[in-house]
Formats: sequence, structure tokens, C-alpha cells
Amino acid sequence: MKPTTFLRWLILSLLCMAPSGAPPAASSLEDARVAWMQGRFVDAARMGESLATSEGYALAARSLVVRAVYVAVEADRKALLERATALARRAVDLDPGSADAQMELARAIGRYAETIGAYEAANEGYAEKIRAAADAAVRLNPELAAAHLCIGGWHAGLVGTVGPFLARLTYGATEMKAVAAFERALRLAPDAKEVPYQYALSLLDIDEDEHREKAQDLLERAVAIAPATAHDRLLHARAVERLKAIRASGG
Repeated sequence: MKPTTFLRWLILSLLCMAPSGAPPAASSLEDARVAWMQGRFVDAARMGESLATSEGYALAARSLVVRAVYVAVEADRKALLERATALARRAVDLDPGSADAQMELARAIGRYAETIGAYEAANEGYAEKIRAAADAAVRLNPELAAAHLCIGGWHAGLVGTVGPFLARLTYGATEMKAVAAFERALRLAPDAKEVPYQYALSLLDIDEDEHREKAQDLLERAVAIAPATAHDRLLHARAVERLKAIRASGG
């Protein structure tokens, strides 16, 4: 790791752990969840980690992923996702039978892989790691919509990155399987803003021209769902922006 990268990682790690100028550690998981819902993602991460439980680590990991993807500046993103992955691994180590912990591990690894590039991620086996964690989550809880959403994104991401032939040949990933997983997630969580939003983005990544109409319908569905958390509000803003772009391009 380069000195500057290490220093940035260290600063961010301390930010998530140090108590100075921050609320006290969570007295319960509910405290951390309230911080999450309010959009205090660094606080939620610190509070969740302080509990030293699988659930706490999983929530901490999710909080840092959301901060990295939707709030942080680009220069901080990789270090936050490295930290999130480490926390998610702790969650799984403490409770391998937790579907939520496995799901947060898949989410964190997947987002981290985006920061290092598709081909480096492939060479280091990230596709297999993501799928293993997502499959474990589904096996442990078949009704977990986020896990099906992750699997759909896994298929779609590979098809969109390496093409349908190599995706199927190398990983067994197909557009049909992506759509099936996304539709399953929609049935399980019809009121979750993230599901139609991520479904739409994945279809556009596969083939924007072919899937423009379906993606527009999904984005309209996402926008119509009232935001319930700070994360939802972040998703809402991006969904509105993408929907405007599709409409402006003639979709």
C-alpha cells in the first residue's frame, strides 16, 4: 500500500473509531440504527462497531458503504470501502449463519471491487467472493431481497463489463438470470426504493438502447416511492437525475 493511501486509510479508520467530538458509543443496536436512518453514517459505523457484535459490525459496514458511494469525495472512497469490508468480515466471523452479515460482506466487496477496476477485480477473484457471500445470504434467508438484488447486479455487472459470451462462459452469468433475480427482489420488497433503482441502472449498464424503456419505468417506480431513510433520500436524488437524463435523450 502506498504511504499516502495508508495514511488516508488510517485517518478514516480513526474517524470511524475515535470518540472525540462525536456522540458516545451506542448503548444498543437501535441507537446505531437511528443514526443510520438519520444519515449520520460515520456515527452509525462507530456506534455499530462499538457493540462488537455481528449485527453491529454488519450495520457499521453498511453505513460506510453508503457513505463511500453516495457522500464521500472520490479520494476517500476506496479507504472507506476497505474499512467496510473488514467490518463485514468481522460480522461474518462472529456469526457465519447471519444472512445480513453475509449480505453486507457481498455488498462491501462488490463496491470495493468497483474502485480497483474490472480486470484487476477479476484477476483477484472478486467476482467469486461476491457471489459466494450473496449465495450464502440467500441460502440462509431466501426472503432477503437485498441478496437477490446483489445477485442480479452480479450477473448484470459481468454481462455489461465483459459481454454476454465471456460472462456466461467464465462465470455462468447471464442477462436472463440477472432479470430473474431482480424480479424476485421486486416481489420481496415492492416498497424498497433501492430495488427498482439498482435494477434500472443494471439494465442500462447491459444495453442502454435495448433497455431504455424498462429502465425508465423502473426509475419512475423508484421515484414514486416515498423516502423512508436518509439513504432513500440519496437514492431518490440520483433516481430523479437519471430519469431526467433518460427523458432528455428521448427515452
